[in-house]
Amino acid sequence: MQPLWLGPQTAGFGAFEIQTLRAPSNALQVLSRTSVLGYRLSMPIRPQFRWFYPIDWRELSIVIRFERAKGRCERCARPHGQIVICFGDGRWWDAECGGWRDGQGRPLRHGPETISLTEIRSTRVYLATAHLDHDPANNRPRNLKALCQRCHMLHDQNEHRRQRWLTLRMRKSFGDLFTGPYKFG
Repeated sequence: MQPLWLGPQTAGFGAFEIQTLRAPSNALQVLSRTSVLGYRLSMPIRPQFRWFYPIDWRELSIVIRFERAKGRCERCARPHGQIVICFGDGRWWDAECGGWRDGQGRPLRHGPETISLTEIRSTRVYLATAHLDHDPANNRPRNLKALCQRCHMLHDQNEHRRQRWLTLRMRKSFGDLFTGPYKFG
């Protein structure tokens, strides 16, 4: 008889990386995302940058996200772990207050008059602790903010743009080094 669980396998899940246990192909594995058995959440920090963060980063992050922010994004007020209905422009349905909110979390007086199924999305919200100055060594409480995926991406968009530019230049330089000058077009 074969064992049910073979070993760890890492799979991406939103802003987190989840380490699950892999089952053989002939075994039926049914686990929900909220199941504790077989799932271990780890921080979404690249291994080469892990030494920038303090040893107690996980505890500090929990304090910022759940004690200070009370489980809501500090920019748009989306609740952690809930599935929200939203539009691409940032408007979302807040089930707790029973109304629509804009991208900054302010209640809207009037919701959308017509809703097209092609425009509407649903997403599960996960909070992450963001460094406002993009310096992982600066862990003062006023420099940390609990942000949902959308707000975190908007906050980091200039940093992501810079990183894409550096990655493109690095790939071109490797191409020039090994295959000759990079050909445009």
